[in-house]
Amino acid sequence: MALPAYKTTGQRFWHYVYLAFCAFVMFFLVAPLVAVIPLSFTSEAFLNFTPGMLSLDPDAFSFRWYRLLVGDCSDAVITTVCSDKWMIGLKNSFFVGIASTILATTLGILAALGLSKPHMPYRKLIMAALISPMIVPLIISAAGMFIFFAKVNLVSTFTGLIFAHTALGLPFVVITVTATMSGFDHSLTRAAENLGGHPTHNFFKIQLPLIAPGVISGALFAFITSFDEIVVVLFVGGADQLTLPRQMWAGIRQEISPTILAAATILVLISVALLTTIELLRRRSERLRGISPA
Repeated sequence: MALPAYKTTGQRFWHYVYLAFCAFVMFFLVAPLVAVIPLSFTSEAFLNFTPGMLSLDPDAFSFRWYRLLVGDCSDAVITTVCSDKWMIGLKNSFFVGIASTILATTLGILAALGLSKPHMPYRKLIMAALISPMIVPLIISAAGMFIFFAKVNLVSTFTGLIFAHTALGLPFVVITVTATMSGFDHSLTRAAENLGGHPTHNFFKIQLPLIAPGVISGALFAFITSFDEIVVVLFVGGADQLTLPRQMWAGIRQEISPTILAAATILVLISVALLTTIELLRRRSERLRGISPA
């Protein structure tokens, strides 16, 4: 977008300095991905760019580590331990992520409905308590969850892991749904109540369709948080609660293999897809509210 003609030379200079700084920050954040993704297609058992890869030799690239990721050991090198732990971790990550997302979304919607009421007592205090998992260091939250879950026998169980990830994903749902509810026209629900509509019926037929973009955005954020989480899994989960990030952590400590890079690439692609969906939902929400997308 071109700058207006009335901008001075100094303003133009600082504008381009700002753009250059933003480009540098973006490169700093994206640079690790530029290295990880190509390395996941290497045909060698080393985490470095081989001369063949640098010269773009087709024989230097392979899907062997992606096949190893799904348990295909037909071309596994002798130094690589081939097992189905990667697929087990992937399935467990989806199971825990989906279950905790459903629970966090349900509780987050109920909390947001109450927090959107101006007459609710201690609203700011409750809001601060709900979003505290985003502020408190994760290792402190994980230690606290371990102490509490140990007393109720939820350590080393999928139930405890789902509850822990629900607590981590709940703030995202509360924030996004509360922000969506701030622009909601409550005269619609009052009109429905005057016409004899039941509160539950009014919610599913009037409120939920209008706040759906915020609900879906919060749910996707909660899923990403659960799917990529490792610290709470190490504290609360046991040997049977093997998730994909935990298997990657174990692989880094016990055996460094390009399979870790293949798993990381899959995580990056899933995160990018979900974040793209969130951005599209945000733009749709702005169009529904009469605001032009930025």
